[in-house]
Amino acid sequence: MTAIEFNNKLMQLQDNLGYFARSLTNNDEEAKDLVQDTNIKALTNRDKFQPNTNLKAWTYTIMKNTFINNYRRKVKANTIVDTTEDLYYLNTTKEAKYESPDSSLAAEEINRNIKQLDENQRTPFEMHNQGYKYKEIADHLDLSIGTVKSRIFFTRKKLMEKLQDFSN
Repeated sequence: MTAIEFNNKLMQLQDNLGYFARSLTNNDEEAKDLVQDTNIKALTNRDKFQPNTNLKAWTYTIMKNTFINNYRRKVKANTIVDTTEDLYYLNTTKEAKYESPDSSLAAEEINRNIKQLDENQRTPFEMHNQGYKYKEIADHLDLSIGTVKSRIFFTRKKLMEKLQDFSN
């Protein structure tokens, strides 16, 4: 297969590669980068492609492997190796916990609106925000899971309506 034929066939696969990249990344920008990386690798390794085989499968394999390698690289970059004797760095928080005046006022307003809710709505909502699972809330309050889910849903909706000013 000549270079021109290879390039033409590769260009015909661009839409398919884009769909596959979006299914892997769930992000349009990352998908475009992944397609571009795949094209570069396919073009630079054109000599390794076996004629009369499936070019689409070959490029999909390149894309999948590139995605996996990029993912592993990101995970490795976010890994912290703490060599201190008492694991000092792992046991400290990364962010300072300073509140801006705006955020503390917003938190007060949100809490005030939550406290104004009816007990039947507030209790499941607060338990859910504290990390309880729907089943645990249902068992604790002696309600069905569907009732718990709907109360939490409608409470969120009600709070979002009341707190529209804080949505930005």
